[in-house]
Amino acid sequence: MSRIERIEAEIAKQLALVIQQDGVKDPRVRGLISVLRVTVDTELSYAKVYISVLGADGHEQEVVEGLNSAEGYIKSRLNKKMRLRALPELHFIYDDSLVYGAYMNQKLTEK
Repeated sequence: MSRIERIEAEIAKQLALVIQQDGVKDPRVRGLISVLRVTVDTELSYAKVYISVLGADGHEQEVVEGLNSAEGYIKSRLNKKMRLRALPELHFIYDDSLVYGAYMNQKLTEK
């Protein structure tokens, strides 16, 4: 496992803890948020955080906007849990692959 992959895995793990335990006060952030994966560029300056949201009832994009606006707070909480010289800028992206997978599974079992 490369250094970048280890950093991605650690950011994903700690970020999930920050979102679940510390929470975000933005009212747009609701539902059960799962961090699916994190990709970091080679300079460690930018990270894409792919999330899944359950219980947002069609407001997933609002949740993403809320998380992106709370990036400073989330990053400060994450900085206390990790030992990196500089944390990358976080950009949250909604990933609907779990929803699509469940839909396809339902279609396959109907036949």
